Amino acid sequence: MSDQGGVRRWRLVRADRDAVPPSVRRFMRRARQRRIRAALPWAVAVAILAVASGIGWMIYGTSVLGVRRVEVTGAVLLDPPRVRDAAAVADLTPLARVDTGAVAARVEALAPVDRAVVSRRWPGTLLIEVIERTGVAAVPHGDAFAVVDDEGVAFRTLPERPAELPRLEVAKPGPDDVNTRAGLEVLAALSAELKAKLISVTVEAPARIRLNLADERTIIWGDSSQNPVKSSVATALLGREEKTIDVSAPEVVSLR
Repeated sequence: MSDQGGVRRWRLVRADRDAVPPSVRRFMRRARQRRIRAALPWAVAVAILAVASGIGWMIYGTSVLGVRRVEVTGAVLLDPPRVRDAAAVADLTPLARVDTGAVAARVEALAPVDRAVVSRRWPGTLLIEVIERTGVAAVPHGDAFAVVDDEGVAFRTLPERPAELPRLEVAKPGPDDVNTRAGLEVLAALSAELKAKLISVTVEAPARIRLNLADERTIIWGDSSQNPVKSSVATALLGREEKTIDVSAPEVVSLR
């Protein structure tokens, strides 16, 4: 500080390094290191949060990892474009935001689809695996035939009965119809020999079921109880010449 003309003037002077005692310098250095160590976890956490937020925004909020392809496998009765239309997934929808359960439900609403499995294939493919229904019988439907699966669901209509499927004759076919269910239970229990000769199964009532064979023979089945036993008995009697075989009470077989 100088005093010229009654006016005080201040001047900053850098202190010599030796002017600060070593103990003070060590204290200040340790204090600075403690502050850095205390702040480091927060800095790392903020950096990690920023990176995670950026990645999350890229995955969920942009089309960078959006749907660019919908791949359909397993579809035979259905054309892949029809499955894609049912899936109703817009192009470039963030793949991570696709509700796979909802997509599967929309695809399963198609009659030929028994089950659909939807998965993501990064970076931009949605995979839809279709498991179609398998026909076990053909039900007369006007001048055509409705193909039904083992649950009685009609999923296909054809002008003629497929040669590999027996005809199921019921008044009101459907998965909730007791006659339909009874007829399908009988079909599932038949031996290979019976299936090879079978033309149709007629169900007039749950306890009035009969099988019509290719050689114009008839098997009176009765109800859908004891199906495995009835199948064994009827198969054993196929070599007989009788036109009618009654296995409704398999322990007392009637031949006519």
